Amino acid sequence: MLMRTDPFRELDRFAQQVLGTTARPAAMPMDAWRSGDEFVVEFDLPGVDPASVELDVERNVLTVKAQRPVNEGTEEMIAAERPRGVFSRQLILGDNLDTEKIKASYHAGVLTLRVPVAERAKPRRIAVETVEDKQAIGA
Repeated sequence: MLMRTDPFRELDRFAQQVLGTTARPAAMPMDAWRSGDEFVVEFDLPGVDPASVELDVERNVLTVKAQRPVNEGTEEMIAAERPRGVFSRQLILGDNLDTEKIKASYHAGVLTLRVPVAERAKPRRIAVETVEDKQAIGA
Protein backbone atom coordinates (compact mmCIF):
# COMPACT_ATOMS: atom_id res chain seq x y z
CA MET A 1 0.00 0.00 0.00
CA LEU A 2 1.32 3.42 -0.96
CA MET A 3 0.84 6.26 1.52
CA ARG A 4 1.37 9.89 0.66
CA THR A 5 3.00 11.98 3.34
CA ASP A 6 2.89 15.70 3.82
CA PRO A 7 5.89 16.98 5.77
CA PHE A 8 4.00 20.15 6.74
CA ARG A 9 0.79 18.48 7.93
CA GLU A 10 1.86 18.41 11.59
CA LEU A 11 3.08 22.01 11.39
CA ASP A 12 -0.27 23.10 9.91
CA ARG A 13 -2.18 21.18 12.58
CA PHE A 14 -0.10 22.76 15.35
CA ALA A 15 -0.50 26.26 13.89
CA GLN A 16 -4.29 25.81 13.70
CA GLN A 17 -4.42 24.69 17.34
CA VAL A 18 -2.32 27.60 18.58
CA LEU A 19 -3.38 30.39 16.22
CA GLY A 20 -6.74 29.08 15.09
CA THR A 21 -8.17 29.68 11.66
CA THR A 22 -10.16 32.54 10.22
CA ALA A 23 -13.36 30.60 10.78
CA ARG A 24 -12.46 29.40 14.30
CA PRO A 25 -9.94 31.55 16.22
CA ALA A 26 -8.20 29.65 19.02
CA ALA A 27 -7.92 32.58 21.42
CA MET A 28 -11.59 33.50 21.76
CA PRO A 29 -14.05 30.97 20.31
CA MET A 30 -17.66 32.14 20.24
CA ASP A 31 -21.23 31.11 19.58
CA ALA A 32 -23.92 33.55 18.43
CA TRP A 33 -27.68 33.17 17.96
CA ARG A 34 -30.93 35.09 17.96
CA SER A 35 -33.33 34.56 20.84
CA GLY A 36 -36.58 36.48 20.44
CA ASP A 37 -35.85 40.21 20.22
CA GLU A 38 -32.14 39.97 21.05
CA PHE A 39 -28.92 38.51 19.76
CA VAL A 40 -26.80 36.52 22.18
CA VAL A 41 -23.05 36.05 21.79
CA GLU A 42 -20.98 33.85 24.10
CA PHE A 43 -17.17 33.91 24.20
CA ASP A 44 -15.16 31.18 25.92
CA LEU A 45 -12.65 32.94 28.17
CA PRO A 46 -11.57 30.44 30.83
CA GLY A 47 -8.87 31.68 33.17
CA VAL A 48 -9.47 35.32 32.27
CA ASP A 49 -9.94 37.86 35.06
CA PRO A 50 -13.28 39.63 34.38
CA ALA A 51 -11.61 42.93 35.28
CA SER A 52 -9.30 42.52 32.26
CA VAL A 53 -12.19 42.25 29.79
CA GLU A 54 -12.81 45.41 27.75
CA LEU A 55 -15.81 45.98 25.48
CA ASP A 56 -15.86 48.90 23.06
CA VAL A 57 -18.46 49.85 20.47
CA GLU A 58 -17.68 52.30 17.69
CA ARG A 59 -20.48 52.73 15.19
CA ASN A 60 -21.47 49.12 14.53
CA VAL A 61 -18.14 47.45 15.39
CA LEU A 62 -17.93 45.69 18.75
CA THR A 63 -14.42 44.97 20.03
CA VAL A 64 -13.86 42.42 22.79
CA LYS A 65 -10.42 42.50 24.39
CA ALA A 66 -9.25 40.19 27.20
CA GLN A 67 -6.05 39.16 28.90
CA ARG A 68 -4.99 35.80 30.27
CA PRO A 69 -1.93 36.21 32.51
CA VAL A 70 1.41 34.87 31.35
CA ASN A 71 3.12 32.34 33.63
CA GLU A 72 6.16 34.15 34.94
CA GLY A 73 7.39 31.48 37.31
CA THR A 74 10.45 29.34 36.97
CA GLU A 75 8.37 26.24 36.24
CA GLU A 76 9.25 24.13 33.25
CA MET A 77 6.21 24.00 30.94
CA ILE A 78 5.37 20.50 29.76
CA ALA A 79 2.46 21.58 27.55
CA ALA A 80 1.23 25.08 26.70
CA GLU A 81 -1.89 24.93 24.53
CA ARG A 82 -3.90 27.80 25.99
CA PRO A 83 -3.14 31.21 24.50
CA ARG A 84 -1.77 33.73 26.98
CA GLY A 85 -1.38 37.47 26.93
CA VAL A 86 -3.75 40.01 25.36
CA PHE A 87 -6.11 38.98 22.59
CA SER A 88 -9.10 40.60 20.95
CA ARG A 89 -11.89 39.97 18.51
CA GLN A 90 -14.15 42.28 16.54
CA LEU A 91 -17.75 41.72 15.49
CA ILE A 92 -19.59 43.82 12.93
CA LEU A 93 -23.11 44.35 14.22
CA GLY A 94 -26.01 45.00 11.87
CA ASP A 95 -27.81 48.34 11.77
CA ASN A 96 -30.90 46.62 13.13
CA LEU A 97 -29.29 46.15 16.57
CA ASP A 98 -29.39 48.65 19.44
CA THR A 99 -25.72 49.09 20.39
CA GLU A 100 -26.69 51.55 23.15
CA LYS A 101 -28.33 48.77 25.21
CA ILE A 102 -25.77 45.94 25.08
CA LYS A 103 -25.61 43.94 28.32
CA ALA A 104 -22.56 41.89 29.29
CA SER A 105 -22.09 39.24 31.98
CA TYR A 106 -19.27 36.85 32.86
CA HIS A 107 -19.89 33.50 34.55
CA ALA A 108 -17.87 30.29 34.71
CA GLY A 109 -15.36 31.45 32.10
CA VAL A 110 -18.01 32.51 29.58
CA LEU A 111 -18.58 36.13 28.56
CA THR A 112 -22.20 36.58 27.44
CA LEU A 113 -23.34 39.61 25.47
CA ARG A 114 -27.00 40.39 24.86
CA VAL A 115 -27.71 42.84 22.06
CA PRO A 116 -31.36 43.87 21.65
CA VAL A 117 -32.96 44.40 18.27
CA ALA A 118 -33.56 48.12 17.71
CA GLU A 119 -37.18 49.28 17.98
CA ARG A 120 -37.02 50.68 14.44
CA ALA A 121 -36.11 47.21 13.13
CA LYS A 122 -38.97 45.35 14.81
CA PRO A 123 -41.99 44.45 12.69
CA ARG A 124 -44.91 46.83 13.09
CA ARG A 125 -48.32 47.28 11.51
CA ILE A 126 -49.00 50.36 9.41
CA ALA A 127 -52.54 51.66 9.14
CA VAL A 128 -53.82 52.18 5.61
CA GLU A 129 -55.79 55.36 5.00
CA THR A 130 -58.66 55.40 2.57
CA VAL A 131 -60.25 58.29 0.69
CA GLU A 132 -63.44 57.86 2.76
CA ASP A 133 -61.45 58.43 5.99
CA LYS A 134 -60.09 61.73 4.68
CA GLN A 135 -63.55 62.93 3.54
CA ALA A 136 -65.07 62.09 6.94
CA ILE A 137 -62.33 64.08 8.71
CA GLY A 138 -62.64 67.10 6.39
CA ALA A 139 -66.45 67.21 6.40
